[in-house]
Amino acid sequence: MLTNLKTLLLSLLVFLSANPYRRNAVLPAIGPEYTSDARLKLPEQYRDWVYLSTGFDMSYNPAMQMDHHMFDNVFVNPEAYKAFLQTGTWPDKTVLVLEARGARNKGSINQKGNYQSTDLMGIEVHVKDEARFPGKWAFFGFDDGKTAKMIPLAADCYSCHAAHAAVDTTFVQFYPTLLPIATSKGTLSTAYRKDVEERK
Repeated sequence: MLTNLKTLLLSLLVFLSANPYRRNAVLPAIGPEYTSDARLKLPEQYRDWVYLSTGFDMSYNPAMQMDHHMFDNVFVNPEAYKAFLQTGTWPDKTVLVLEARGARNKGSINQKGNYQSTDLMGIEVHVKDEARFPGKWAFFGFDDGKTAKMIPLAADCYSCHAAHAAVDTTFVQFYPTLLPIATSKGTLSTAYRKDVEERK
């Protein structure tokens, strides 16, 4: 009887001491994943990540003309989002996904305006991986595949982001919940602040 009681108490003690660790266990960070030939794997569950914003018919080129309407939805991995809330900048292994979807104006009961269609027009991924990329960040464009090669550094996206991005080469100026955080943390780039002054 005494042995059974000791066994029960010992089991209870082990359970109580181990339980807090289970409750507070940190899940492994979800960062970028690559194939053996350096292609980025599409983070297929990105729509479960933190939603940052949606742009409608946005273009950074004044001469660009589109024959269709388009929505751009932006998502970021949760670990990077939590770090941004604390610091006002992006940690290593940040993954931002821009999902382009076609716009529709006729369908169901809609009479005015546009809504997002099921047509996926493309996915672009912006990755911060300091050990892998010379400029810390890299862009990848996905069409229909599950992997993508890095967009070459000579592409306009790199120079545009370097010259105009609000925080760490990312367009935080278009993320309404994060811009105030970057402003309060003092992490806005000199280039962005110059842009704001010139457009006043």
